[in-house]
Parts: sequence; C-alpha cells; structure tokens
Amino acid sequence: MPRETVRLVGEPGDPKMIAEHSGKDWTDAMRRFAAVRVRDLAELKLSGYVFKKNSPNCGMERVRVYGSQDMPARRGRGSFTSAVMARFSLMPVEEERRLNDPAFRENFIERVFAYHRWQEALAGSKSAGALVQFHTRHKFLLLAHSERLYRRLGRLVADVKKNSLRTAYEEYGRVFMEALAIRASVKKHANVLDHMMGYFSDELSAAERHELLDLIGDYRKQLVPLIAPITLIQHYVRKYQVTYLNQQIYLAPGPKDLMLRNHV
Repeated sequence: MPRETVRLVGEPGDPKMIAEHSGKDWTDAMRRFAAVRVRDLAELKLSGYVFKKNSPNCGMERVRVYGSQDMPARRGRGSFTSAVMARFSLMPVEEERRLNDPAFRENFIERVFAYHRWQEALAGSKSAGALVQFHTRHKFLLLAHSERLYRRLGRLVADVKKNSLRTAYEEYGRVFMEALAIRASVKKHANVLDHMMGYFSDELSAAERHELLDLIGDYRKQLVPLIAPITLIQHYVRKYQVTYLNQQIYLAPGPKDLMLRNHV
C-alpha cells in the first residue's frame, strides 16, 4: 500500500515531512530510510543522479514548503535529495524535467562523464604527474566553462609539490566539478575553437582555413550546432597529427551515440 500524500512544513532550511490528511510526521522515518539508502548508493559508485521535480522527497530545488499560514514558498529541497547531495557533494545531479532542455541536458551528461573520469583518477595511482596529465587533457573543456577556474586549477597543479598529494587531489576535484557546473556559452565555445585552430593553422591551405573560419563564424551566429566545427577540427587534428589536441577531452566528451554537441 502506498504511503499517504505528504508535504514539507516549517522552515525551508529544515522542514518537517507531514502527511496532508492524518498529520502524521514522517520526518524521522524518511531520514532513517535516506541514511540507509545513501550507504547502499555509495557501493554503486554512481557518477550522476536524476531527481523528481517538485517532490517533497526527491525534488532538487523550488519544492513547496508550507508555513503557518498554509501558503507555500518554493524554497525547499526534498528530504532524500538533501541526504544524497550531502553525501555525494561532487556528483552531478539534475531534475528530470530540466533534462528536456538541450543545454541543461548537455551540461549534465558532460559532467557525469567528467566525474566518472575523476572517479577513475582517484581509484588509480595518484601522483603529481598523473594530476598534471588529467588537467592537461581537460584544458579546453574547462576553458569552455570557466577560464577563471581553469587558471585556478592550473596554479593548484603547478604547486602540487608544495602541499600534500591528498590535499591537492581533494581541492582539484572540488574546483574541477565547480568549473564544469558553470554553463558553457556560445562565445566561450567559439573562443575555444579559435584557440584550437591555432595549433594547426599554419598547416592549413587558404581554402581549408577559410572553410574552418566560416564554420566557426556560423556557429557563433548559431546557424550550425557545435558538432559541425568540432567535426572539421577533428578531421584536421587527424590529418596533421596534432598530438596535443588529439588527447583533448573537449573533442569527445562522451560516447558518440549520445550525440553530445549536436543540439547546442
């Protein structure tokens, strides 16, 4: 038998979960369930989580919280969601309905795969060199989101030997995921494309250079999706054997069948 309908009541920062009709307080029961479930989830080594919009249990943001006047304020977060986000603070999370928006969906999926790579880095052999290599591969992906945080990460990597390796990894992971949570824009993507072109511009014929510049320009005007100039850059990276760019995650942030970059 399903439980009765509940809603959040009280202060948005610490609401109670109360049954609408019986008035029963489900708060402690839900917290016990959430604690057990979160421990189970930790065993799964998840790289992302999708929550249910508006749910008093699983809503991520703007969940109704009812005050003394029975007038709801959309300032709450679901009880289970709060437990998950507290336990997995770096893990990408999103609400189901926002994934219908191509930009939100792109950002979320990109972060899921980035976080998975970070999980693999944490599980592997840690060293200053390994952290430098990870940062190098993600240069252009980070630049498309936040040049400021990319440079902050660069300073952290450069100074890695001045601090403990554990501290460096913890700080890097936190700022890395913070940077990728910042939405990339057409302008930032276009700047990254221009920057990448500079690595092989001298190798291009006049016709090739003109074609790529036109395609990047069309992307700036949003006449073509991001995948169009990226595909041409990938072609030139292979043609002219640009090793540095070939290892850049930006050019292939996820599996081909997910068609990332096709709708932004």
